[in-house]
This record gives sequence, C-alpha cells and structure tokens, in this order.
Amino acid sequence: MSLQSLFAAFNKYLPLTDEEKDALSACTTERRLRRRQLILQEGEICKHYTFVVDGCFKKYHVDTKGVEHNLQFIAENDWITEVDSIHNVKPSRMFIEAIEPATVLQIAQGDLYNLLSRYQKMERIFRVIIEDRYVALENRLLQTISETAEERYLSFMEQYSNLSSRLPNTQIASYLGITPEFLSKIRGNLSKKTEKS
Repeated sequence: MSLQSLFAAFNKYLPLTDEEKDALSACTTERRLRRRQLILQEGEICKHYTFVVDGCFKKYHVDTKGVEHNLQFIAENDWITEVDSIHNVKPSRMFIEAIEPATVLQIAQGDLYNLLSRYQKMERIFRVIIEDRYVALENRLLQTISETAEERYLSFMEQYSNLSSRLPNTQIASYLGITPEFLSKIRGNLSKKTEKS
C-alpha cells in the first residue's frame, strides 16, 4: 500500500514502467514513526530522502538560546530531507520530527543517485520536485523580508490549508517568526475584518 502512494506521486509527473517501479521498490525502506520521533537530529549526517506516506513532519533549527525555528512542514505525498547535510556529507544543523504518527518510505542517497543515473525519467521527475521546492523556499524568504506578520499568516494558510488544523498554534507561530500570543491577535483582527465585510 505504501509503495502505491510513492508510485502515484511519481505518476503525477510521468508514469513509471514496471521495471522502474521494481527498481524503486528494491531500494525503498518503510518506517513507522511515533509522534515526536526524530528521523534526523542536529549533528547527524542526513543519509536518506524521505517520502511521507501519512503523517506530518516539521523541519526546524534550535538556536543558541534554545528557541525553535520551524522552516518547513511536510505531509502526505511529499518529500523531506536536509539538503545541505546529505549533499555536502556534513553534520546537520536541523531536526526533522514527526508531529503526529507517520509512515514514511526512505531511499538512501547512493541508491537514489543510482536510480537517477539509470532512469532518465526519474531524474527528470526529481529535478522538477527540487525546482518546485526551490521556488517555495524563495517565496518563503521573500515573504519573511517583505511581508507583515498578517500577510505571512495569510500566505501560510494558503500554502498549508490542508495542514493548518493539524498543527498546534506554537508550531505555526514559530514558522511565522512570531509569538503564539501575536498569532492569536492576528486571528482576532482577521475575524473582526470578516465580520465587518
């Protein structure tokens, strides 16, 4: 069942042949995780590309004051990894943690690179996935430096509309770079605006 989700995610871009599915299956490992279980912690070298079958994850950094900064949320039918660590083979500065119980499929870096070199179609699919992620990160950076907290919240609700009800307010506030109290104030102001219109 888990592999079918992975095949369907690839098929959104280009349909896989039976040979490509078999090759992908051969290098994929399924893991089940508990809530708050880490698949990567700071100081470890990231070794896998992880596809989320079900559940939700956060990728975050903890600063020298112990404050958590959420960089990304990933849920069903999407990929998560720590690119700097896996690409440059260096200790991660990030944590990747399950926000809720989850099932994932993991592919070791070497196995994935082998697949991409053997199957041009898979290489093209992964290139598009990476490009889409790069665009999302550029948009997030632009929002961070040019939008108000309220605008960032509205952008968050648009991007993560399927996740907002699954995430605690503290996680959303951390992602937006504001306090949970300020997030409540923003929601209250937006609610008042809606009532007036």
